[in-house]
Amino acid sequence: MEHNVVGRFAPTPSGRMHAGNVFAALMAWLGVRAAGGRLVLRIEDLDPRAQRPEATRLLLDDLGWLGLDWDEGPYYQSERADVYVQALHTLEERGLTYPCFCTRAELHAATAPHASDGTPLYAGTCRGLTPDEVAQRARTRPFATRLRVPEEDDPAGRIAFDDLVCGPHTQTLACDCGDFLVRRSDGVMAYQLAVVVDDALMGINQVVRGNDLLGSTARQIYLQELLGYERPTYAHVPLLVAPDGRRLSKRDRDLDLGEIRAHDAGPERLLGRLAATVGLAEPGEQVRAEQLVERFSWERVRACARESVVFQA
Repeated sequence: MEHNVVGRFAPTPSGRMHAGNVFAALMAWLGVRAAGGRLVLRIEDLDPRAQRPEATRLLLDDLGWLGLDWDEGPYYQSERADVYVQALHTLEERGLTYPCFCTRAELHAATAPHASDGTPLYAGTCRGLTPDEVAQRARTRPFATRLRVPEEDDPAGRIAFDDLVCGPHTQTLACDCGDFLVRRSDGVMAYQLAVVVDDALMGINQVVRGNDLLGSTARQIYLQELLGYERPTYAHVPLLVAPDGRRLSKRDRDLDLGEIRAHDAGPERLLGRLAATVGLAEPGEQVRAEQLVERFSWERVRACARESVVFQA
């Protein structure tokens, strides 16, 4: 057993967990428990809109109902602003950042290319602003902060990693995302910076999450390198989609745990169906989370995994 494995589950309390969230939580939990490691729970409520105590309470209650326990936490990103600011200052002092005055409408223009995760590929519009131009614009407009990435032909901007589920993966930052946000224009630290700092300071060395975040990994690895952090191992598990191909969403209340718990006596049916999608249970089998620990291996998950898996109610 790899007793030094430290994993995390890091949900955002923006609504009731749905089956897709539960699947990611189950895979993170199994990845740690099968290795005899330690699991950290982090509430990603960095955005003020996600600072919802009642939603967080329901989330913790749902994890308990599922039998997915944790060893440390919960930690709240909303209480950790100081460590993010310190990391940002480190980047700023090295001249790696610059102010960006682009509006949301400009960034999401229909003609702009987009990265694999849907983020607009930044064109570098504000990268060459002079100090006088920055000062003049800052008088009337709030600005975000972007991190400069290496030029396309610079090997430092070519990030390669071997995902436990998806296998070898390579991104060139200049082509796949461009200079990216580390602080939003409203002063909130960007997701990319916050999760990198949190994972490093919490000792996380195994990051398990949905395939929709695969495109963020190169940016996070680059930040880890700049800040002198160790690189964790990554495992991006399949997304669950409805029979019509639509991704499960909190917004649509697809299979949320409120509905599931109202109609099921216990979590065994749901956990069995989720485990079956990656070959850890037989179709129709009902299981408890702890029963899956001895069956789990990343090799089994990798053999069955695809970018998405159809999941029916």
